[in-house]
Amino acid sequence: MVKIPKDLGDKDMFKGYAEKETFETMFLSGEEEPRTVIKNKIKEDLNTAYLTKDLQEKIGKLLLDLKMDLYKDGIIDYEIKVKKMGMDIVLSAAANKSKART
Repeated sequence: MVKIPKDLGDKDMFKGYAEKETFETMFLSGEEEPRTVIKNKIKEDLNTAYLTKDLQEKIGKLLLDLKMDLYKDGIIDYEIKVKKMGMDIVLSAAANKSKART
């Protein structure tokens, strides 16, 4: 009888083992991602659905310009606030107030 080595990991135990395809497993190979992952992707896509690649690039460039202007003014710690004003969406930078440590 062959001795079974101790303290093997899962990968080592199944090394060289090939599972035979059965009726149940042949349909699983073509299955894609689980539904929960697909639902999460749909939610993520809805957040950026209205922003084309061109628009994302323009917004990114303008935000970089804003960041550089704030840096020139000595403002490093800031946050971007988003407001809807009528038919416009306004992004504004607000400097974070530094908390005094005692």
